[in-house]
Amino acid sequence: MTSWTELPLACFDLETTGTDPFTARIVSAFVGRIDGAEVQRRHWIANPGVPIPAQATEIHGFTDEYVQRHGHPHDQVVAEVVTELRTVWAEGRGIAVYNASYDLSLLAAHEPSFTAAGLVIDPFCLDKQYDRFRKGAGQRKLSAVMIHYGMRLDDAHDAEADALAAARLAWKLPRVYTGLADYTSDQLMERQAHWYREDAYRYADWLRRNDRDPSGVRTEWPIQLAPESEAA
Repeated sequence: MTSWTELPLACFDLETTGTDPFTARIVSAFVGRIDGAEVQRRHWIANPGVPIPAQATEIHGFTDEYVQRHGHPHDQVVAEVVTELRTVWAEGRGIAVYNASYDLSLLAAHEPSFTAAGLVIDPFCLDKQYDRFRKGAGQRKLSAVMIHYGMRLDDAHDAEADALAAARLAWKLPRVYTGLADYTSDQLMERQAHWYREDAYRYADWLRRNDRDPSGVRTEWPIQLAPESEAA
């Protein structure tokens, strides 16, 4: 059986208007194809059609004025990003996405036909599984995870920088946790979904034990069901 690590790699990231994948809109996007030292880059800037909250601007730097002047219509960007990801999967590449359930769920919220049509490598999920008890505030932030594994992220919350960081982690983690390389692509997808779900169950249990509401905890990976779909 072929290890997933033998597949050519791509990477993907979004910067958005908020933290809820079911209501947020794209502000910028990046997809990269990685072949050795060569990276084929594709960028998008979107006009989300809604005001960008000040808190989001503080994180990624995009203002309403900038995206109104330089951004493309939001629906167009969604369609082009979805098409690009489908093309990348059709090429036989795995796509590294840090905290994939956010970015991919956001795309699916705007394009319901979107599915994960190939391998997704989520270093957020892998790191939580293989180093579950690591202590420290913010230890799962992408910049902190990069430092933990001996790398740097110099421009956090830039779609290209974050996507390429996810790709570096996707390369690094199976060399740190060598058992990861034993999985095929299908097996890795199954294991990541299982690990994500089990971690969500543990978090929900912790909330209940501390008299807090666990109803907002999501268990699906890599694409979460929108609340209305769940109700239906």
